[in-house]
Amino acid sequence: MNKPKVYIDGKEGTTGLQIYERLGSRDDIELLLIDEDKRKDTQERKKFLNAADLVFLCLPDAAAIEAVSLIDNDHTRVIDASTAHRTTDGWVYGFAELLPGQRQRIQTAARVANPGCHATGFLAGAAPLSQLGVLPKDYPITCFSLTGYSGGGKKMIAEFEDPSRSVLLDSPNIYATGLKHKHLPEMQKLAGLTQPPLFAPILGDVYKGMATSILLQNGMLNGTPTAQDIYDMLCSYYDGQKMVKVAPFGGSTPRLATNALAGKDYLELTVSGHEGQTMITAQFDNLGKGASGAAVQNMNIMLGFDETTGLSL
Repeated sequence: MNKPKVYIDGKEGTTGLQIYERLGSRDDIELLLIDEDKRKDTQERKKFLNAADLVFLCLPDAAAIEAVSLIDNDHTRVIDASTAHRTTDGWVYGFAELLPGQRQRIQTAARVANPGCHATGFLAGAAPLSQLGVLPKDYPITCFSLTGYSGGGKKMIAEFEDPSRSVLLDSPNIYATGLKHKHLPEMQKLAGLTQPPLFAPILGDVYKGMATSILLQNGMLNGTPTAQDIYDMLCSYYDGQKMVKVAPFGGSTPRLATNALAGKDYLELTVSGHEGQTMITAQFDNLGKGASGAAVQNMNIMLGFDETTGLSL
């Protein structure tokens, strides 16, 4: 049987390089590699895009839209790591554990939109509660998300690793203060909310890692569950999943570190709180389950491999 042909359009970017690292040594696929001096040649890219069975798009939004338009056959399947198609009709959202039947939809999809990193952390806690009818659609949900600087790509990596960098980068930086972060549309849609969450992302001096928290007033939730109840719901919802785990309730960890799962491709939820209030924190690698690891998981599902193949657990 012929091996599936896979092409990474944008292999030189942070996400593309991380996907390549996970695929480069695999012998169950044929990785198509464009000549370095032709990687921006539209006609050469078109040739590779149409020769592949599956393509990863690791490009800015406009370039990702253009790349899709260059595919003129009905067999090349696409995983887009950009923001361009995450709420677009005809595209399947690439978070297999998130909704009932989502893994099966990914398996048969021609077009899969890889989730945003902040959206992954937010939705891991919010979407199940929405699906279970606990989180009202009009709930004024608040979220803050700590992230490593690698999520900003090569320019931000260079900024943080410059020996003469600003002293202001030594401390956490709140950003997207206009409250219109580009991940908000998918966060709202996939959580089934009538309004976007109030969302504050925070950039830290750590290369990779993520800790995304949602804050809940239990008395405003349907059924007024306790934090323990919410923990039990999430344990049941994610039971048997390999790439999303739930930490024991009331554990002894006094702090939740941003980079606790750096280098891993799974996500872990920690539920904290009491009868009246709950915090759900998702810890994961922004380049793992938050980007490249999730993309490879989606590829594995689409091509019929074990979904953890090539991933770090």
